[in-house]
Amino acid sequence: MDRRQFLTLTAGLSGAIALGQCSTVGNGPPPRSTLTSADGQLSLDLVAAPHAVSIGGRSAQLLTYNRQVPGPTLEVQAGDAVHIRFTNGLDTPTNLHFHGLHIPPTGEADNPFRPVAPGETVEYRFTVPADHPGGLFWYHPHHHGRVAAQVFGGLAGALIVRGAVDQLPEIQAAPETVLVLQDFDLDRRGRLREPMPMFRRWGRQGNVVAVNGNATAALTVPANGLLRLRLLNASASHIYRLALDHPWQLIGLDGHPLRQPQPWGDCLLAPGERAEFLIPGTEAPGTYTLQSLPYDRGIAAMMQGMHGPGGGHGSGGHGYQSRWDTEALPLAQLTYGPLVAKIALPTALPAPADLADAMVKDRSQGIISQREFIFDHGIHQGQFFLINGQGFDPNCIDTTVTLGTVEDWRIVNKAGMDHPFHLHTNAFQVLRRNGEPEPFPVWKDTVNVPAYGSVDLRVAFRDFPGKTIYHCHILDHEDQGMMAVLAMEPAA
Repeated sequence: MDRRQFLTLTAGLSGAIALGQCSTVGNGPPPRSTLTSADGQLSLDLVAAPHAVSIGGRSAQLLTYNRQVPGPTLEVQAGDAVHIRFTNGLDTPTNLHFHGLHIPPTGEADNPFRPVAPGETVEYRFTVPADHPGGLFWYHPHHHGRVAAQVFGGLAGALIVRGAVDQLPEIQAAPETVLVLQDFDLDRRGRLREPMPMFRRWGRQGNVVAVNGNATAALTVPANGLLRLRLLNASASHIYRLALDHPWQLIGLDGHPLRQPQPWGDCLLAPGERAEFLIPGTEAPGTYTLQSLPYDRGIAAMMQGMHGPGGGHGSGGHGYQSRWDTEALPLAQLTYGPLVAKIALPTALPAPADLADAMVKDRSQGIISQREFIFDHGIHQGQFFLINGQGFDPNCIDTTVTLGTVEDWRIVNKAGMDHPFHLHTNAFQVLRRNGEPEPFPVWKDTVNVPAYGSVDLRVAFRDFPGKTIYHCHILDHEDQGMMAVLAMEPAA
């Protein structure tokens, strides 16, 4: 769909999903920054409820987990049992999605079809597989139709799995920092503004960017040592183009280690994506800046089509064309700490097995004929964002796969804005972007598909029968139809 068609369709559509507004629930557990498993178990109470918090140094009325934005970090070991007693203190339905975890999509585990009604308390129970990769994951709501509003309202938290990568001596010696990136559109009283219908179509963005709830973060790398920096984009629509004016080495994406550290430049982080770096303290002591550089995910062209060159509502409207759309936004300052004994970068990392190599070596696994998924804009049964011409229907199975098989999927974006693709339950190996092979094996669960671009991926469906979903991770697009149902069935 071209820009003219998009604007014509969008202009004729209205309506928005309101963020639930209810009185503050003040009887949740006291704030804690990290909840860590012990003796093979993590058991906790988690309450989703409105609460007054400090965001970027100003008071704001947001949606919180345990009265925090972001919510408490959950930390487990591979093989641990997890038990969460979850209470919905909102006035709208919600639930929990454990983004990126390889756990069952059914029952009391990572079930996106399970609603939690206002005032209801339910149990979430699952075991993290013993061979689960160690990495950064996260949790957030996934009740269809309300996902964007609830995540944009503040409901998100980091989830760390400790695995083989955490046993490397170089990793163990490196202090680590997790940065959760979120944005909010706040009025002068610190209340969330509901986006106008047009902005909801594009994917809501805010006029405030927060790093762990603050305006910026302070990072310290030991001189001669290493800092482990873990980044999570927990925004509903905002794509961050991150740059650090200091050398850094990429070691993992979406919770999956690479084969070895890779020198890196800018890091494009779409909603739902995570990236992990090692920063060596080998430069001259000083102050270095992590910043988000301007990035257009297709919105600038849309706004120019509406208002002409230089048009738009500006940050005084609904936060759309905020200053970081055209200017660099500092997110963190990096300084050097005391001198330590020299720590070198690890030479190898415990990356997952390369599916591309496996398929060449063992054709008996067999690749089912390649599937193609077209992401586009249109109108189908009142839904505006479509996959293969269809909007989301929770009662319809769109794709069926057989456990024990490996499949190649091609995601094609025929629209004029980026659409990050996310698959629940199973990570995948990225093979090609816009027809160009990946320079080294990359495992992910979310990958950005740029406007008019394509991504080829390979996914192994090994276990966990049941029904799950795949969708665009611009959450307003998901809520408005760009999502489909995947059934994973045992072999006959």
